Amino acid sequence: MATSAETVISFKSVDFYYDLKRPILDEVDFNVRKGSKITIMGQNGAGKSTIFKLINGALQPNLWSVNVSQKLTIATGYQVVLPEDKELSVKDFFQKYHGGDEKFNLEREITNILRVVNLKAPLNKQIQAFSGWQQARLLLAAALIQNPDILLLDEPTNNLDSEGIYHLTEFLKSYSNTVLVISHDADFLNSFTDGVLYLDRYTQKVEQFVGNYHDVVEQVKRKIEKDNMANARLKKEAQAKKDQANVFAHKWWKLRAVAKKMKEAAAEMEDEMVDNRREDKPIKDFKIPLQEGIGGVLLEVHSVHIIKDDEVTVKPVEVQLRKDDHLQLAGPNGIGKSTLLEKIVNGDEEGCKVAEWVKIGYYRQDFSNLDFWQTVYDCLRQAASEDMTEQQLRSTAAGFQITGDIMKAKIGTLSEGQKGLVAFCRLVFLRPGILILDEPTNHINFRHIPVIASALDAFEWGMILVSHVDEFVWQIRMDQYLDL
Repeated sequence: MATSAETVISFKSVDFYYDLKRPILDEVDFNVRKGSKITIMGQNGAGKSTIFKLINGALQPNLWSVNVSQKLTIATGYQVVLPEDKELSVKDFFQKYHGGDEKFNLEREITNILRVVNLKAPLNKQIQAFSGWQQARLLLAAALIQNPDILLLDEPTNNLDSEGIYHLTEFLKSYSNTVLVISHDADFLNSFTDGVLYLDRYTQKVEQFVGNYHDVVEQVKRKIEKDNMANARLKKEAQAKKDQANVFAHKWWKLRAVAKKMKEAAAEMEDEMVDNRREDKPIKDFKIPLQEGIGGVLLEVHSVHIIKDDEVTVKPVEVQLRKDDHLQLAGPNGIGKSTLLEKIVNGDEEGCKVAEWVKIGYYRQDFSNLDFWQTVYDCLRQAASEDMTEQQLRSTAAGFQITGDIMKAKIGTLSEGQKGLVAFCRLVFLRPGILILDEPTNHINFRHIPVIASALDAFEWGMILVSHVDEFVWQIRMDQYLDL
């Protein structure tokens, strides 16, 4: 719980937008007190990461002010390494973000903080030599090692296994300074949260709640129900006055003044209606259509390259992927699962052969197989069949909460969660013969995950899945298991 009544972060009537037609925050007010541990909650694309950038100064509000107590240090755990940091060694990387004069003390602190994120990293190894998930853990560790007054963590559990999540949770529980976290991991959040900032993507407002994560979810649900009931009553009363006013307006002229007053009363009732938050609903059920004209063995695997003790070795295996085969690819972090998937997609793994004409639908966890300069519409249109109508394309996209404004946006401007939904919608349009999915739950709102699991469970061609989220995997039929 919060240890002081002192306010360390204050938003006062803050407006923010990249485009006037697409506001992100509208007259947002909230305070964060010293020592509190706050979850930032909201739909994909609501502006959670924007809040972080306004706090750490990477962005400035378009109107009014964001105040952070002077002389307080801020550290942010992001998901992508800066280009200028990639050639640094691990030691130099931490030296840059932590400082410190004594080599022994810094190295000891690096060792301790890497234990928190459950990562082994030689101090002389370059950052660019680590895999994507390892770089994400180094970024998290670089934020934690600074021991800041205000710690901002953006999806910190995405690249952690269960042991890593446990270590991070225990660290945050004992951390005495202020913490703000963006995450979709409900159990992780509930273990240390004492308040929630709820962002609404549709109203661009922020509501502040006190309590643990599960309590706040229930509070939000009750408030939505209460607002809906009040709105329904006001709507019914306003319509009754409008109907009566219409009757009076057509009668004797002396009643027209009464009719006018009734219409004004109806308008006042409508003004009293609460801006109705569109509840954080899951995406619509969907099905991934199948590639036609293929069959038999879709993929043969005779050997794979793995990384063991920092050395690349060849591991003999015998796997065939046929129609309706679902394969779970497992193994410890760093062994080369993501690299293997990428090589299969690109045809670069010598011991793996994809059958001729088979189309692969690839969900890559960092979305780097998407063109970030392309608009969402162009990305989806490119993946869709020529005979798909405009109405069919937009209707399918809407099921993934990809609306008109998002369609016009460049992929690189979307939140990570929105990129994930675009990637899944694209798979629907591709009609693949093989699905290859690398950590498809990262960044995805937890409400969407059962819908996605159901669609993957029903997929009737070949599928390879890598996921560290057991609850997700358990919802999907698996026919084969390959542990690297």
